[in-house]
Amino acid sequence: MDTSIAWYADLFGFVELAREPHHGDGGGNAVVLGPEDWSMFVVLNEHPTNAGESFDPVRTGLDHVGFTVADQDILRGWEARLEEKGVTYSPVSEHGWGWSLNFRDPDDIQLQLIAFATS
Repeated sequence: MDTSIAWYADLFGFVELAREPHHGDGGGNAVVLGPEDWSMFVVLNEHPTNAGESFDPVRTGLDHVGFTVADQDILRGWEARLEEKGVTYSPVSEHGWGWSLNFRDPDDIQLQLIAFATS
């Protein structure tokens, strides 16, 4: 949890917005990270029943999370930022609808930044 919190804070400038224990008897915590204005956020969960297995996108559930950016120049800026931060990424790829940049967080969840082409 601490590694992921630090990673999202460093890369995106997120701050911890809330932290609470899970409801019920299961234990664990949820941590909400995002900009201070709550304009978007991600929630990281820690479950004591997890045996330490890593994220797997081929299991039923989440495959990846995508975010849009305004244009290709901003996407290229993110590519440079990922390089600067030592984050492994796939180079910007072009598609019929625009461009994408893929990378993974410390839990191996794929994140994608997308710039849609304008007509």
